[in-house]
Amino acid sequence: MNLLDDPKEMQKLDPERMIDRIEEFPQQCEDAWNIARGVALPGDYAQANGVAVLGMGGSAIGGDLVRTLVIDDLALPFQVVRDYDLPAWVGKETLAIASSYSGNTEETLSAFQQALDRGAKTLAITAGGRLEKTARDKNLPLIHFTYKAQPRAALGYSFILLLGALQAAGLGRDRSSEVAEAITLLRSLRNEMAMTVPESQNFAKQLARRLHGRLPVIYGGGLLSEVARRWKGQVNENSKGWSFFEVLPELNHNAVVGYENPSWLNSKLHVVFLDCDRNHPRIRLRQRITKDILGQRGVSFDTVVSRGQGEVAQMLSSVYVGDFTSYYLALLYGADPTPVKVISFLKSELEKSRS
Repeated sequence: MNLLDDPKEMQKLDPERMIDRIEEFPQQCEDAWNIARGVALPGDYAQANGVAVLGMGGSAIGGDLVRTLVIDDLALPFQVVRDYDLPAWVGKETLAIASSYSGNTEETLSAFQQALDRGAKTLAITAGGRLEKTARDKNLPLIHFTYKAQPRAALGYSFILLLGALQAAGLGRDRSSEVAEAITLLRSLRNEMAMTVPESQNFAKQLARRLHGRLPVIYGGGLLSEVARRWKGQVNENSKGWSFFEVLPELNHNAVVGYENPSWLNSKLHVVFLDCDRNHPRIRLRQRITKDILGQRGVSFDTVVSRGQGEVAQMLSSVYVGDFTSYYLALLYGADPTPVKVISFLKSELEKSRS
């Protein structure tokens, strides 16, 4: 029997039940929004002259998505800081938000301490660890949540809580109706891509099949620029596979020239275009032309079209297809989608330097 049509065999490859975490994504979003609606932040946070989200990996991607979402209506600099050190512009009037699922991410803790030293307006979003302890010890604004998972599998919290925090700070418009639409849509999509839906009727399984044995390259633009980054990370961590992402229109100024060499690689690639009707019409035109160029070079590709009316729904629907696709791709490779042993090894080696 086809592996992707055999739930029992799929479950054997997923002993820690990553599929449950993926299927819980709509509920994560709902729970996170309920938490966010109860958040109260100091009144002077509304006078912040910039926003810096401090995070890494699965905790940082929520910041990337929020930045892309609010860029057109938030008249402030907004940067996601993936590093030990803060940029020089972060100061007393900056809202510095530390986002760390574990609360022990060393880069985030370092940057957060610098934000405290500079007297920035701070907020911690975490499920525990040293970040929570610091926030409680210093009586700093804190949004705490409880959800047992790998950080990347808690995106509903890292994204929605940050979106709600900006609203609570008076820095973002009310997106309650957009979030509600997105949650309803995600539940519908879950039913379409669930493990029990056969491959013949399941787009995520079909796409995973086409990606299997190839190098996935994800192309996104506009609202979906950082969704492409999410797809790349999910393929890396769930499927234990190589993947890259590029952003339109920038890729039309460099990446397209690189389609020529080495020519043997073209048959080993599969490009996934993330499309959205809210994107600039010139970006959508560039997608169509880029597909023609890829076709001339013999590079296969697929298009994932976002669903829903609001920006939140269109963004998260595209995220969700990527989460399911990377999960089924992991199973095709015989990989357990949950553990990230190499990252655990890196952390243990880094920890040795402290002793």
